[in-house]
Amino acid sequence: MQLKPNAYRLNETVKGVETMTRFALAVLALASGVYTYLGVRGILDGSASFVFFAAIIYSAAVSVAIYAFWSFMLRFVPLVTSGTQRIGLFLTMAVGCCMIIAMSSWLNAAALAGSAATEQHLAVTLQGYAEDLDKAHSNALAAQSLLPDVQRAAERFSGLAADERESGALTGTTGSGSVVQLLTQMGTQMTQLGTTITGSRDEVASLFEQGSARLASMRELVSTPGAIEPRADSFQTEAVQLSAIIAALQQTDVAASVKRAAADLSAGFIAPVANGQSADLVNRQDQVMETVRASVAAQSAALSAAADEILATPAVEQRRYVPLSSAEAVIRYWQDFIPSWAGAISIDLLPVVLVLVLMIVHDAMRKDSESLEEAENITAAEMLRALALYRKMEAAGVVLPQPLTTPAEPEVDDPVTVEEVAVVTPDDATVTSIDSASRKRTEGPRPA
Repeated sequence: MQLKPNAYRLNETVKGVETMTRFALAVLALASGVYTYLGVRGILDGSASFVFFAAIIYSAAVSVAIYAFWSFMLRFVPLVTSGTQRIGLFLTMAVGCCMIIAMSSWLNAAALAGSAATEQHLAVTLQGYAEDLDKAHSNALAAQSLLPDVQRAAERFSGLAADERESGALTGTTGSGSVVQLLTQMGTQMTQLGTTITGSRDEVASLFEQGSARLASMRELVSTPGAIEPRADSFQTEAVQLSAIIAALQQTDVAASVKRAAADLSAGFIAPVANGQSADLVNRQDQVMETVRASVAAQSAALSAAADEILATPAVEQRRYVPLSSAEAVIRYWQDFIPSWAGAISIDLLPVVLVLVLMIVHDAMRKDSESLEEAENITAAEMLRALALYRKMEAAGVVLPQPLTTPAEPEVDDPVTVEEVAVVTPDDATVTSIDSASRKRTEGPRPA
C-alpha cells in the first residue's frame, strides 16, 4: 500500500522501535520476576533448598506470564478498530492487570519495603507497650493518692489519744482509759494502712524501672540497622518480659486493699468496755466512744469512696505481640509506603503506556491512509505486472503515444474489426495491422 509521507514515516518508526519494545518488555518482566522472587522467599517456610526452588519457579512463571500477556496486548489492541471489540480488549487488559497485581505487584512491594514495613510494625507495637506501661504505672500510683488521707486520719486519732491521756480533752478526766485505748487502736490501724500504701510505692518504682529498661532495649532493636529477622525475634522476647512487668504493676495496686481495710474499720469496730471509776465517767466514756465510732464510720466511707474511684479506672488489657512477615507488614501499613507500592505496580503495568501509544499511532496511520485517492492505490502484484509489460513493449520497440489532447473520432468508411489493432510507430507514422486472433495470449509481441 502506497502511503503519504506522514503515514509512511509512522509505519517505519513503528517497525524501528519494535525491537526496542520487545527488549523493554523483557527487562520489565525480568525485573518483576526478580523482586517477586525476593518477596516470595520472605514468606515461604521450609528448608533452604525448598524455599529457593519454589521462589525461582514462581518468579519465572510470573515473568513469562507478564511477557506473554503484554506481547498479546501490544500486537492485538492497536490493530482492532471496532469499538465493541476494542472495549472487550480493554476489559480483558483490566482483568489481566488485576491478576498481575495479585500475583506479583504486592510481592514486589514486599521486596522493596518489607524491612521498613516490619520496622514500622515494631515501632507501632513499641508505642503500644510504652502506653500500657505508663497507664499501668499511673493506675498503681493512683492508690498513693489515698496515703495523705490515711496519714491524716492516723495522726488525728493518735493526737486525740494523746490529748485525752494528758489533759482529758474528751472525757474531762486524764489518764489512759477506754477512750484512750480506742483512739490508740484506730490510730494504729490507720498507720498500718499507710505503711501498706507506702510499701507498695517502692515496689511500683522498681517495676517501672524494669519496664523502662525493657522499653529502651526494644527501642534499640527497632532503630539498629541490620537484618530485620533477628531483631524481630529479640523484640518478641523483650515484649514477653515487658508484658509480665505490666501485669505485675497491676497486681501492686493497693486500692482494693485500702477499700477492704476501710470497710473493716467501720464493720469491725469494737469499742472497749468503759472502765471509769464512777458512773458519770463511764457515761462520758460511752458518749466519747460513740462519737469515735461515728468518726471512724465517716472516715471509712470516705476512704471506700476514694478507693472506688481508683478501682473504676479501666485496667490495662494484656497486649500480645504478633509477628508479621514482610508481605503482611507491607499490606497492613500500605499507607506509609505508597511510593514503594507505586514503584512495584509501575514495573508490572508500565506496558499499558506502550499499548496506548501504539494504538494511537496505528489510528493515525489508518486515518492518513484513508485520505489517499483510489487512483493512487495499487497492489504490488499489479505494479510488477505493469513493469513487466512495459519492459516487453520496450524490447519489442512498441511505443504507445500519450496525446496531449483528446483526439477526435476519425471518420472512416469501414470500421475496424475487433480482430485488428492499430499500432502507430513514431518513425514512419504508418499503421501496422496485428491479427490478434492468429496468436495466443501467452505469446510475446510480434516485431514491428
